[in-house]
Amino acid sequence: MFTGIIAAVGRVQRIDDTAQGRRVAIDTGWAEPDFELGESIAVDGCCLTVVAFDGPVFEAEASQETLDCTSLGARVLGDRVNLEKAMRLGDRLGGHMVAGHVDATGSIRSFDPVGDCLRYVFAVPTELMRYVISKGSVTVDGISLTVNALDDGASTIEVMIVPHTQQNTSLGHRSVGDAVNLEVDLLGKYVERILGPHRDR
Repeated sequence: MFTGIIAAVGRVQRIDDTAQGRRVAIDTGWAEPDFELGESIAVDGCCLTVVAFDGPVFEAEASQETLDCTSLGARVLGDRVNLEKAMRLGDRLGGHMVAGHVDATGSIRSFDPVGDCLRYVFAVPTELMRYVISKGSVTVDGISLTVNALDDGASTIEVMIVPHTQQNTSLGHRSVGDAVNLEVDLLGKYVERILGPHRDR
């Protein structure tokens, strides 16, 4: 599990295509990375497993399914990526409960300044809009964000990005039209599943 609070912005150092998908090396820039083989790290919101490491650089493998369902397949050498280590039991929950399982990709529809902040509008797949509520949480490229407004007709959500988030995530380096990884709130999906037509009678 993750919280959507980005720990660092890393860079893609190496990409190797494999028979199963892709192996990537990411330079975290962490002075004391303290990696463990097999641990989980969210990369732009995608939960990946550390399979090797050397200093601040770790390697992870992404299956073809992951590449097809997230923006990781579009990453190139030098790209910035948001990083977060998995929570430990007892850690403070700074954002919201995030599984690191990307539900779909959306895209940046627009962004414009509002004082020191930036108002972002993201296009969201129609099937995900039912899980999004005003003032609720959504994860965009691994960042826990509050939904300020939504438009079901246009299938868009609006969030406000404060200066700290602009400076400490990769979002400030993205452009209009770029794909972003989206993860909606887990609780809504569980409630729908339990109360929906699949429930035992």
